[in-house]
Amino acid sequence: MGALFSKNQFPVDGRVVLITGGSRGTGLEAGRQLAANGADVVVVARDAERLQQAVFYIQEGAIRPETQRFHFISADLTDPSEAQRIMGEVVAWNLGSPPDIVWCCAGATHPTLFIDTPVDQFRAIMDANYFTAVYMAQAALQAWLRPPLTPSSSKTGGTTAVQIAPPPLPRHLIFTASFLSFYSITGYSPYSPSKAALRSLSDSLSQEMNLYAGAYPDQPRVRIHTVFPATIYTESYAAEDLIKTDVTKKLEEADEGQTAEEVARLSIRGLEAGQELIATDLLTRLVMTTVMGGSVRGGIWRGLGTWIVGCFISVVMLYVRATHDSVARKWGKENGASGMKRV
Repeated sequence: MGALFSKNQFPVDGRVVLITGGSRGTGLEAGRQLAANGADVVVVARDAERLQQAVFYIQEGAIRPETQRFHFISADLTDPSEAQRIMGEVVAWNLGSPPDIVWCCAGATHPTLFIDTPVDQFRAIMDANYFTAVYMAQAALQAWLRPPLTPSSSKTGGTTAVQIAPPPLPRHLIFTASFLSFYSITGYSPYSPSKAALRSLSDSLSQEMNLYAGAYPDQPRVRIHTVFPATIYTESYAAEDLIKTDVTKKLEEADEGQTAEEVARLSIRGLEAGQELIATDLLTRLVMTTVMGGSVRGGIWRGLGTWIVGCFISVVMLYVRATHDSVARKWGKENGASGMKRV
């Protein structure tokens, strides 16, 4: 029983991992840690110079740097055609085979009050966070699921002995969402919907993959995952603070934040445990239990534990929401509607 629960559900040694947004932050740290576990890594972002530095950094942490392979592709992921180009380049680089794992880390934010947000930012944020993942996910799934020409058959005739081969390792498609997918706060209205959309897409694709698993039982399964970090201390976070309102900063005081290295490590731990929705901190894990709906929990015991915790946290969240509402009302009364503190 212990071996069952300790089995690694996300082996990467000798496998090819494609990471979008891999030149910095969580994507960069995930690439380095996966390389340390034996993966060949391809990173994608816009800045070619940053990508070259990223490949050097990732290769430095590899367990077998002399034999593992690393590659980078400069691309604008908001362009729908780029995802197919990226996939084609990776297939060619990988001797005709698609990557085994695709991790969508690319994204951006613009934490401002809704009515103060430049109108072009709403589309820009949705493009950067949701559509970049949509385009890459479709390219990956088409590469993985379209090659089989006919459904496999599990029937055998006569009494001929059949040697049963071990099932092929699953492929993994990973989205990177946010704590704000489950619970948004004042100042993130341009951003939170794009991350909530990823959670919904993840749930939808998780169900769709059963269709292909049934049609092609001898092909590798496709597992869908979504990671939900909270505050990540990166250079992007420092830039966000320059435009973030004071009331938003006040509401975020309880969030201690994590480094990109820590988020990557805890994300990989969740993947290895076979989790479909992965929280990287306790607060997100608790809030997640109240809104998981029909998402796969990772086994009956984890599901039961989630239900018990969810019953309690559902009550706690009523208090949290009331507290945040009170803070926002008091802020407006004392400081006006700009979200900034009066001096």
